[in-house]
Amino acid sequence: MKKHWAILVVDDEAVMRESLAAWLAEDGYTVETAASGRDAVALAAAKDYAIYFVDLKMPAGIDGLETMMEIRRLRPEASVIIMTAYATVDTAITAMKEGAQEYIVKPCNPEEISLLVARIIKVKTLQRENSLLRQRLAKQYNFHDILSKNPKMREIFDLIREVSSLRSTVLIQGDSGTGKELVARAIHYSGDRAAKPFLAVSCAALAENLLESELFGHEKGSFTGATERRRGKFEQAEGGTLFLDEIGDISAKVQVDLLRVLQERRFFRVGGNEEVRVDVRVIAATRVNLQEEVAAGRFRDDLFYRLNVINIRIPPLCERREDVPLLAHAFVERLSQEIGKEIGELSEGALRLLMDYEWPGNVRELENAVERAIVTARGHVLTEEDFAFLRGAPAPTGGWIAPDSLSLGEVEKQVILATLRRTGGNVKEAAAILGIDRSTLYERLKKYGVSR
Repeated sequence: MKKHWAILVVDDEAVMRESLAAWLAEDGYTVETAASGRDAVALAAAKDYAIYFVDLKMPAGIDGLETMMEIRRLRPEASVIIMTAYATVDTAITAMKEGAQEYIVKPCNPEEISLLVARIIKVKTLQRENSLLRQRLAKQYNFHDILSKNPKMREIFDLIREVSSLRSTVLIQGDSGTGKELVARAIHYSGDRAAKPFLAVSCAALAENLLESELFGHEKGSFTGATERRRGKFEQAEGGTLFLDEIGDISAKVQVDLLRVLQERRFFRVGGNEEVRVDVRVIAATRVNLQEEVAAGRFRDDLFYRLNVINIRIPPLCERREDVPLLAHAFVERLSQEIGKEIGELSEGALRLLMDYEWPGNVRELENAVERAIVTARGHVLTEEDFAFLRGAPAPTGGWIAPDSLSLGEVEKQVILATLRRTGGNVKEAAAILGIDRSTLYERLKKYGVSR
């Protein structure tokens, strides 16, 4: 197994270079050498070595620290061991701060070198095995970018396969952040409409007149600012799928217009007299209970039955806790690359904390939590302390006292406004802080008459 791990020895002294290489080769490792920092960087660019032994003082070209930084720029996962015959506290501190994994003093003790290399290789072997295992698990439990091994979610995957090529409307119900749009995309890309457009509209983010224009388009001059004819999302999605998010927030008038499209597959643009025919599959999603909305008279029962031909309910994350480690590792792998930080693992304590948390914001909140932990982390492994913010801030002495003469709605409004001020009006960031979906925040802004 050792021969699979390559080691590079970098030293301008031939005797030291060759003797260290011989020691390591006797232990069964594949060893190569470089006489200068520039040669080492060139070799590292062409090949990935498990460990780099680099001499600190090299008279020609670049020194050991510069060599190490260039290698780590090329190979962020590289383990670099700095060697020097001129050991001082300052050079040791500098080497470790710049990314050296170990710092050893010449002349090197062969037994100590063997133990050091064996320890590093053991860790790297475990990391590689864990990475391969996570890749296999991710592949096994990945369905069109939805990761889950929960039995209820696996049933949803089976249902998606069954209905993907049908034209029937689908109603996806689930809390904010559960991944309703991901399910809609999985339905679209699993079926025979996959090569056609998939378009999404957030019904909660637009006022009634804007939503009508967004869905059905408008004719030139139909309202102030309509300087030309515009095709709506129904026309743009011809042959494909239109995903209507937060369908429970549409007005009574838009409900009537939408019902006609679902029944007759045709509509009029805003301000138009020409009937437009379309072949579009509609998938709707909502976080609210539409049956209750129908009973309360806020949602048309005939539209509900048209939408609810196939019903999919996505369980909240707290009902599928076995997915938390799977999702957390996937987010760490993706977000650490996007952010540009070398984070490879989650500690057992961190995973326990994530498993015990209730996740009111569901998968989206978990993703935001992992991103925040990566941004603020100081080490290469995310620990329990990196997720300390999930424990919540301690309550002030004596408990929190609600302001006098404020209703619950007014308190919510003030919290939303304060959060928006803190984010400079960034709705996406504010929604993440509040632990709610962006469309939910838009709905609250509309409810309280707050202008974007």
